[in-house]
Amino acid sequence: MHPGALAFILFLILQRLTELAIARRNTRRLLARGAVEHGVGHYPLIVLLHVCWLLAIAVLGRNNPVHLPWLALFALLQLARIWVLVSLGPRWTTRIIVLDAPLVKRGPYRLIRHPNYAVVVAEIFVAPMVLGLWQVALLFTVLNAAVLAIRIRSESRALGR
Repeated sequence: MHPGALAFILFLILQRLTELAIARRNTRRLLARGAVEHGVGHYPLIVLLHVCWLLAIAVLGRNNPVHLPWLALFALLQLARIWVLVSLGPRWTTRIIVLDAPLVKRGPYRLIRHPNYAVVVAEIFVAPMVLGLWQVALLFTVLNAAVLAIRIRSESRALGR
């Protein structure tokens, strides 16, 4: 296994597991405050997509060197990810949880409607490219677009848009 690939893959896995822990905590707290979950039916597709994406990167990229320009772009995406997480704070989750409260309008949410999805779309493409996996980047970009179309429609309905 290439040491750079190993470090990158371990970072991706640790990051996603940390985010799942944060999302679960936030989901529990939001539901305890009276929030309602929507779009439950498509959530397993999102989980499956991300698990398969991580597995494809780990299996196919484990012996590949790290491409520094793509890694630099990935690092910039992580700054955007942190901006989204900080902006949403305790309302950030991986599910569609609607709380009877005004929508967040600070941070990147001042600029675009779905900054978290924008970051994820970019990551789905960029992360495999860090290890030179253009086929994985293309395949999962297309699959993610299909799932995201369902997700955004569901979220828009839940928010009454």
